Amino acid sequence: MAADSIFLGASRKPDDSYQQAESLLLKFGNRHGLITGATGTGKTVTLQVLAEGFSQAGVPVFCADIKGDLSGIAAKGEAKDFLVKRAADVKLDPYELSASPVIFWDIFGEQGHPIRATISEMGPLLLSRLMNLTDAQEGVLNIAFKIADEDGLLLLDMKDLQALLVNVAERAEELSTKYGNVTKPSVGAIQRSLLVLEQQGGTKFFGEPALKISDIMRTGTNGRGVVSVLAADKLMNNPRLYSTFLLWLLSELFEELPEVGDPEKPRLVFFFDEAHLLFNEAPKALLTRVEQVVRLIRSKGVGVYFISQNPLDVPETVLSQLGNRLQHALRAYTPREQNAVKTAADTFRPNPDFNTFAAITNLATGEALVSTLADKGVPSMVQRTLIRPPSGRIGPLTSDERQRLINASPVAGQYDEMVDRESAYELLQKKAEQAKTEADAAKQVEEADSTSGWTLPDILGGSSKPGPRGGQPRGRQTVAEAAMKSVVRSVGSSLGRALVRGILGSLSRR
Repeated sequence: MAADSIFLGASRKPDDSYQQAESLLLKFGNRHGLITGATGTGKTVTLQVLAEGFSQAGVPVFCADIKGDLSGIAAKGEAKDFLVKRAADVKLDPYELSASPVIFWDIFGEQGHPIRATISEMGPLLLSRLMNLTDAQEGVLNIAFKIADEDGLLLLDMKDLQALLVNVAERAEELSTKYGNVTKPSVGAIQRSLLVLEQQGGTKFFGEPALKISDIMRTGTNGRGVVSVLAADKLMNNPRLYSTFLLWLLSELFEELPEVGDPEKPRLVFFFDEAHLLFNEAPKALLTRVEQVVRLIRSKGVGVYFISQNPLDVPETVLSQLGNRLQHALRAYTPREQNAVKTAADTFRPNPDFNTFAAITNLATGEALVSTLADKGVPSMVQRTLIRPPSGRIGPLTSDERQRLINASPVAGQYDEMVDRESAYELLQKKAEQAKTEADAAKQVEEADSTSGWTLPDILGGSSKPGPRGGQPRGRQTVAEAAMKSVVRSVGSSLGRALVRGILGSLSRR
């Protein structure tokens, strides 16, 4: 096979005989792609073939394992009869079986290394989507993050954000004057959403050590790109967490990686499986930014490949940016299904040898309509293609096989234990304790003054007479209150410069 491309399979003539090899040029691997098709038509195997191809070319890959069977990419395949026949049909000679270098990840830390992000890095836009906040609640969360960013308060885990929200609720009146309406009910609603997120496993995901982007951009000692596989079978019980996490990771790649233009091969290929979860019910503002990230991340050398059952799952503004397309069979029984087939057919450059619409509904398992970018970046004519067999195992690893690979991983031990360093929770707690100490001291001074018979000069023009029960006059701030407010306002002011956020609201580490 050519060193500058990934062999996908062989196209077929109208009489079903061999026509030609179909490949994806590595130099256009960062022009993104789309894999679609109904359940059971071969999308997972196609994903595996692409991931293996990029890995063999030295390109790191990140993908989610929705059903658990993609883990087999880490094991050498078996020369079963139907695979050998498929290899012969597409003229794959020799048909070499091999395992890909793999690192397993798992948000819950059960089937792979724990993978985490901090609250600060996630940002208010993605957190609002994750917690399904209303516009008003999202506005309050944005104000809370603005305060934290300006004061240099790091929000590492969920207790940091909870402490910040308590602080915001206490200062609601003061903050409303400066930033707009901040109500305690809105803060309370956010806190309740945080509780739900905590019960869904948020405490395991938010914290440190956070994922280093460099750890999903590794190459093995043999020069092959490492395939990072995210265990997502359990994660799919919370689809919003799944899609928000992948979107955050995409955002981190965009913010951290430098511009490289169009390299000879991608620096990383990112597979976004179950892509409809990203776009379903997403607010317009978020969709606009996703479109922007997809358009611009190409110049960072990152290729994004969306995988879904239906091409209608991907908005037209994003669909138009996906240059490499592999369409498996679709059913066309209902009007919506017929519309989906028509949409899929219309996105291909027509082939006079067959009717694209009809072909989509008649493809066999393992067949796909393929169109990739040709030499000048122009989409090739669509071809009915028999996808090559993968080199790795088709099907999942055993638990023992997975555990052995986890133990031998190059990142073994780096993410296992959560670290809880000083952050917003601890700093706000210290400030609150300091304020209480100062308030107690001030109260003692006031009590001593009230029993001594002496009064302070009325330099502010108010009444110098003692208030009820010897206290300060109503409407005047006590020394204790002034001390408390002074401390609250100064929280974080000595922690350094304000934090900087990127296009999707995630924190820039640079």
